Amino acid sequence: MEQYLMRSLMFVPGHNERLMQSASRSEADVLLLDIEDSVQPVANKQLARDMIYQWVKEGKFNDHRVFPRVNDRESGQLLKDVYQLTIEGIHGFMYPKSKKGEDVYFFSKLLETIEYEKGIPVGTFKIIPLIETAAAVLNAQEICQASDRVVAIAYGCEDFIADLEGVHDSEHQSLFIPRAIIAMAARANNVIPIDTVHINVHDLDDLEANLKIAKNLGFEGMLVLNPKELPLVHKYFSPDNKEVEDAREMLRLSDEAEKLGKGVAVMNGKFIGPPMVIMAKKVLRKNALIEGKTKG
Repeated sequence: MEQYLMRSLMFVPGHNERLMQSASRSEADVLLLDIEDSVQPVANKQLARDMIYQWVKEGKFNDHRVFPRVNDRESGQLLKDVYQLTIEGIHGFMYPKSKKGEDVYFFSKLLETIEYEKGIPVGTFKIIPLIETAAAVLNAQEICQASDRVVAIAYGCEDFIADLEGVHDSEHQSLFIPRAIIAMAARANNVIPIDTVHINVHDLDDLEANLKIAKNLGFEGMLVLNPKELPLVHKYFSPDNKEVEDAREMLRLSDEAEKLGKGVAVMNGKFIGPPMVIMAKKVLRKNALIEGKTKG
């Protein structure tokens, strides 16, 4: 199975040439070239499709994973979005308004039909469902299981709070339970959990506080609105040198103990059990992905 580095997924309005240019030079792991909410009025959506198509064809995003955010199935724009943008250089699509597994299954089958028609291998284009309603949170596991194309799920907090008729409080308490549910659903189904955007892009202290929570809950990356957020986001979702060194030493001691028939190894006075070995391997896999991106 292909491994994806998704520490940062940055939204970019697909019709804004200046922001597209800035995104092409950014350190974001994934670019979410937007055709949905940030592209208004509706007349600009074709402009966005054409600009994304041209820039991808010209190789301007070759250093990034590219997942355009398409319009939802009731918009009248979805077929136009995916038919024009199922091209080489696009890795998949962020699919909004995913309320239940059936929505993702529908989108997956639409992609399959287009792949057949264009002679593209079935399954080429992956899906990141956006979890942004109360129904979607409660159906998060079903959404993860709806298609093999699903590689990650992402939390959209502002639409969720509006649908809930709740309040996005300054302590972000109203976001905590859905965040935990989304992270658990993703991990239970071996897909990547992506945390919600941080709305106040200029408050980096609050961003850092949110990143600490997100990492504790098991998220692997975050939706990003501004390039200035990327250094902090990457700091929290990348293993540091000590974590990498400890992981290597942990695996060395575990392998040594197994060869010598000692049973469980000990490191710094702590037993190295199977969960710790699994975590160490994950740390090294992620570090390898980061190093691969840096060298690339």
